Amino acid sequence: MAERISEAEHQLMEVLWQEAPLGAAEVASRVDPARDWSIQTVKTMLSRLLAKGALAHQEDGRRFLYRPLISREDVVTRESHRLLDRMFGGRLTPLVAHLAERDMLDAKDIAEIEALLKELKQ
Repeated sequence: MAERISEAEHQLMEVLWQEAPLGAAEVASRVDPARDWSIQTVKTMLSRLLAKGALAHQEDGRRFLYRPLISREDVVTRESHRLLDRMFGGRLTPLVAHLAERDMLDAKDIAEIEALLKELKQ
């Protein structure tokens, strides 16, 4: 899958990563109600995700059941690399420094980073 998933499409993927296969109406009912998406909007986005190769579908009577073809982990990895490349020259250290300079890391975050670094050094 080369084409990027939009933020809105990502919402549908989150639903399907949690439970699949689902029909369009079931997906629509599980999306955050604040989105206020019609069933037609959800069907349009599901069609786009099919075209992008992110989903597969199978017939179930008069409806289609959708399931992910890509894992959440693969999308997170791809988007993380994209962010690092675009904003920080592909390097992690400037990202962490940016977060620290803006007081976006609390004591728990710092402890988790320290534990991860200690584990990586071994």
